[in-house]
Amino acid sequence: MRTGESLPPVSEVLTSLATGLWHWDTAAGLVTVDAEAARLLGLPAEPATLTEVQTRARLHPVDWNEITGVVRLAAAEGTLAEVRVRIMDGDGSILRVVRSRSKPAFDPERQAYELIGTLQEVTEPAPGTPAARSAVTGDWRRSREAFLLDAGRALAEARSTAEVLRVTGGLSMPGFSPDGLVVFGVEGDRLTIIGEHGHQPGDMNPFSHMPLSTDYPAAEVVRTGRAVYLSSPEEYKERYPATWPLARHFGRRSWAFLPLTVAGRTMGTWLAAFAYPVAFTPDERAVLTTVARMLAQALSRAGAAESERELTEGLQRSMLPSLGPEIPGMRLAARYIPTGGGLQVGGDWYDMIPLPSGRFALAIGDVQGHDVRAAGLMGQLRIALRAYAAEGHRPDAVLTRASRFLHGVTHASGDGPSADPRFATCLYVEADPPSGRLEIARAGHPDPVIRMADGTVMMRPTAGGLPLGIDPDADYPTTRFTLEAGETLMLCTDGLIETGGHDLESGWRRLRAILEDHQGDLESLADTLVQAVHGPSSHHTTGPLADRREDDIALLLLCRPGEGCGCGDTAVTVRPPVRRTLLSVAQDEPDRIAEARRHLRELLHDWVSDDQVDSAVLLVSEMVTNVLVHTDTDALLLAEVTGAGAGRRLRVEVFDTGDDLPHKRRPGELASSGRGVMLIELLADAWGVDPRGEGKSIWFELHEPNGSAPCRPDDSGPCRPEDSGPC
Repeated sequence: MRTGESLPPVSEVLTSLATGLWHWDTAAGLVTVDAEAARLLGLPAEPATLTEVQTRARLHPVDWNEITGVVRLAAAEGTLAEVRVRIMDGDGSILRVVRSRSKPAFDPERQAYELIGTLQEVTEPAPGTPAARSAVTGDWRRSREAFLLDAGRALAEARSTAEVLRVTGGLSMPGFSPDGLVVFGVEGDRLTIIGEHGHQPGDMNPFSHMPLSTDYPAAEVVRTGRAVYLSSPEEYKERYPATWPLARHFGRRSWAFLPLTVAGRTMGTWLAAFAYPVAFTPDERAVLTTVARMLAQALSRAGAAESERELTEGLQRSMLPSLGPEIPGMRLAARYIPTGGGLQVGGDWYDMIPLPSGRFALAIGDVQGHDVRAAGLMGQLRIALRAYAAEGHRPDAVLTRASRFLHGVTHASGDGPSADPRFATCLYVEADPPSGRLEIARAGHPDPVIRMADGTVMMRPTAGGLPLGIDPDADYPTTRFTLEAGETLMLCTDGLIETGGHDLESGWRRLRAILEDHQGDLESLADTLVQAVHGPSSHHTTGPLADRREDDIALLLLCRPGEGCGCGDTAVTVRPPVRRTLLSVAQDEPDRIAEARRHLRELLHDWVSDDQVDSAVLLVSEMVTNVLVHTDTDALLLAEVTGAGAGRRLRVEVFDTGDDLPHKRRPGELASSGRGVMLIELLADAWGVDPRGEGKSIWFELHEPNGSAPCRPDDSGPCRPEDSGPC
């Protein structure tokens, strides 16, 4: 070109360089290309205006997503957007690879991007060559996508801040990996260091608690929310001379400071430092920006989880009491296991309350629900119970007042939209350590369980009333019995019974087997019960009865030391060959006859002959009923099983204060009474009536057969094969 000649048009120069020109307006959704750009896109070599859909159809789908990401990043940082894309023909085959360079601008009023750029055909780098490292296509692209997938999965699975930092420190980025990482947080108007990797202890102390106004890249990122890339020490020194002396002795060659942004708020800065020069191409910046976003999300989740765990532990510590000093003559163990998932505190609770009388009380309960409301009501109800007990009220009065309190709290807002009626089950036990006497009041809660000195385990049915909070005027009758030496009382919430898909019946059978087989002390028994329900061993349960931890678990164990309970210094395994139960039935409590039958069945749960068990239950029902019908006194039932192994003996006595002795009658065919003595003669192995000064006792005995129930000849002849037992 001679001097003085006019310059050729830009379009001719670009065409001679095989470079096309394009313009993209995202608000209009149109892409304008010149003839060369149209040719490179596989279209006729003439200027054209395409829609975004038409343009996207000419590009590889992955590369279109790449373009949109690079454009947003370049607009945010004020840099060029450079990307390599694959041009596809109509059959879906790659026609050529082109490189696009553009300068994006963002219009905040239209909320749109406008780009003017160039297209130029390039040669795809050979896999494994250095040139492939800086290209978006080829091996580097595939390794980058795999890296981001692995990094995203690892960061998503991290459950604590320490684990997030450990995962971040172990990331190996494709083609370039930092050898020093620091995560800065913000506390007030200062930087804090959340974690670091690749530094000696104390190296980062000068950067800790640095004011946000400091001329330091991490502080600038927090102030502006924009990343800072420093490709060389000279650039660092020129831009940040005040803090360059602090960074110089680390010997790094390149630095990337990226904002950690969550929900539009910059919560800190991530520093990635490199021991070699890094150009920070748009591709490399895209990787670093993506990792920074995932890191910010992971740190936010971990912080929320740690705060929740701290809240949970604080609530649990404040709402669940310690068992306090040792009780003379008694041993106590307790466990609380929250349900899985969500807030780790629910409505279950237990408590041990010293009483003014010198006795102590045990309370265990379950407020309806597994939410924060249930946890709050649990705390209120536990405090109310302690207050009523400290006033010296009896068990029935304590529960009556607690029910009135809970009803008032949950129904205070009437029928309005804020009303949240709740109820709670509760079992309240007042214990006298010297004598072992227990007084129990129950409000809709599972019955207590007794492990006797010989290892026999039975549920102890007790009188009860409605759950707390349903009826403010509800009554709660009291059950009294004695915890004998060597016996253990178990109180639990329904979570221990039903966890794992069990119902009350199958769950109780599971617990009974654990209690009967255990040989250790009280603490190990508590651990065994909990582990069997939701510990590692429970995961091997087959079928639908799996460990799901769908309910909270509260457990209290009370032992009166003696042979067989394991409460002493060493676990005692000698088991006295006696088990007994005692129950009173008042004149105004005929419904407790059913309880007497249940008591006896629990006592004989491992008796060999089912027919003998049915006979014993029938005789007890007959004897107690006769006392209530034919006298004006109460009945006291005492049942004892003596002996060990096969051949045990059952002795049942029913006491009353009446003077009339039973006598044998011959009732008519239509008579409704008069058969009691006849039944005892027919079914019992031995029976009798003993005067007791004031009153009498009627007793009978049954002898367990060796191995199976013996048949008993009837009046019609010898034993028959269909009779129970061997003939």
